[in-house]
Amino acid sequence: MSNKISEKDKKDWEEFISKNEKLPNKDLKSIKKKTLKIKNIDLHGYTLDEANKVIEKFINYSYQEGVSKLIVVTGKGIHSNNEKDPYISKDLSILKYSVPEFIENNTELMKKIFEIKDATIDDGGSGAFYIFLKKKYT
Repeated sequence: MSNKISEKDKKDWEEFISKNEKLPNKDLKSIKKKTLKIKNIDLHGYTLDEANKVIEKFINYSYQEGVSKLIVVTGKGIHSNNEKDPYISKDLSILKYSVPEFIENNTELMKKIFEIKDATIDDGGSGAFYIFLKKKYT
């Protein structure tokens, strides 16, 4: 076995480093192969109490099923009838604000949640949010 680098190897190496091509990321391919389990729920038309009960069951069931991402559609609250009642906060009575607050104040649910964040425009924009669930360890 020779310790010297051949001229061909030197030439190939010089050619390789002079190009701007990137090596394919094999790890990225394996991530894409793993299918992310996603579930959606639309809370339009629910009262605040109903929405909180439904979302709690939905999170618990999804966690048990190994779902990774939840898309929760609450709407923007522009059709809320709460403006007629002066004793109800205009902002906090809308599902858009109250459902995430309910979840964040529920310690049992938060044990199953990795992150809550606003949805992209493709999934409902300001009228929706994501819940990323932790992996269930048995």
